[in-house]
Amino acid sequence: MSRALVSIVMRDAPGASESTRERVRCAAEEIGYRPDPQARRLRQRRTRLVGLTFSAHQEFHADLVDGIYVAAEALGYDVVLSAVTPHRDEERAVRTLLDDRCEGLLMVGPQLSARALGELAARLPLVVLARRVRGVDAVRSDDVAGAVAGVEHLVGLGHRRILYLDGGTAPGAAERRRGYRRAAKAAGLLELVAAGGLTERDGAAAATVMIAAGELPDAVFAFNDRCALGVMDVLIRSGISVPQDVSVIGFDDSPLAGLAHIQLTTIRQDSAGLAAVAVERLVARLDGLVPGAATADLVRDPTLVVRGSTAPPRS
Repeated sequence: MSRALVSIVMRDAPGASESTRERVRCAAEEIGYRPDPQARRLRQRRTRLVGLTFSAHQEFHADLVDGIYVAAEALGYDVVLSAVTPHRDEERAVRTLLDDRCEGLLMVGPQLSARALGELAARLPLVVLARRVRGVDAVRSDDVAGAVAGVEHLVGLGHRRILYLDGGTAPGAAERRRGYRRAAKAAGLLELVAAGGLTERDGAAAATVMIAAGELPDAVFAFNDRCALGVMDVLIRSGISVPQDVSVIGFDDSPLAGLAHIQLTTIRQDSAGLAAVAVERLVARLDGLVPGAATADLVRDPTLVVRGSTAPPRS
C-alpha cells in the first residue's frame, strides 16, 4: 500500500475502506508499528504541546495535573510534565520543556522570582497556577477568603484561641496569613501565628513545640492538609483528643483528608475548575485571542468542607 493510504488509516481520516483499515491495523500490530508524533508535529509546524511544571511532593499539585490533562485533551493539546524535586530545580524543569518545543507553559506554584517569570512570559505564553504574579497570567484560589472561612467556622463553634500555622514563603502563604488575621481581628481574637510548613513533618514539629509550651490552643488552623495531618498525629499520640481537646483544620481537601480514620475539616480548592481555566487561558494565547500585553488574575472561590476534626470546645 502507498504511504498516503497508510497515513489515512493511522490518522483515522476519510478515504479508506473498512477492509483496508483492518489490514493496515493488523499489519501495524504484527510489527509493533506506532506513528511518530514528533515527526507529525514537525510537518504541521506546530507541536500542540503544553509544558507543565509542578512539585512532585505536593498532593494538590497532582490533582491539578489530572485536571490539566483532561482540559488540554478536550482542546486538542498534549501535556508534557516536568517535575520539580529536591534534586531537580525549577529552572531545569523549565529548560526541559523548552527543549521539547512546548508552545506554552503552565507552572503550578512556581518559586521563581516575579522578574524571572515575567521574562519567561515574554518568550512564550505562560500561565501560573496557585500564585499571583503581577504582569503574568495567573489562575488561583481566593486564599484570603478560604482562610477567613476557616476561622469563621472555628469561631462559630465557640473557639477563641485559634493558632494559625504559617506556610512561610510558599505560594499562597501570604494571602492565607492575611485572611487569618482579617478574620481574627473581625472576631476580636488575639492573633496566634506560629511557624508551620508544607509537610507532615513540619506539622508534627509545630505540635511538639505547642505541647512543650504547656498551653494548648482551642483549635489549630494549618497552612495545608499535610501540615494538619502532622499536627493531628502528634496530638493523638500524646493523649490529646481531636477534636474534643483541640480542633484541627487544614487547607486543600487532599485525598487523605476524607479517609474515615482522619476526617479532616478543610478548605477545598476547585482543582478541576482551576485546571480548566488555566488551560483555556493558555490556549487562548496560543490561538492569538489574547493581546500580548493583556494579563489576567483569574480567581475561583474555595469552599469549606466540615468533617470530624472540628467540634465545639469542651464546656
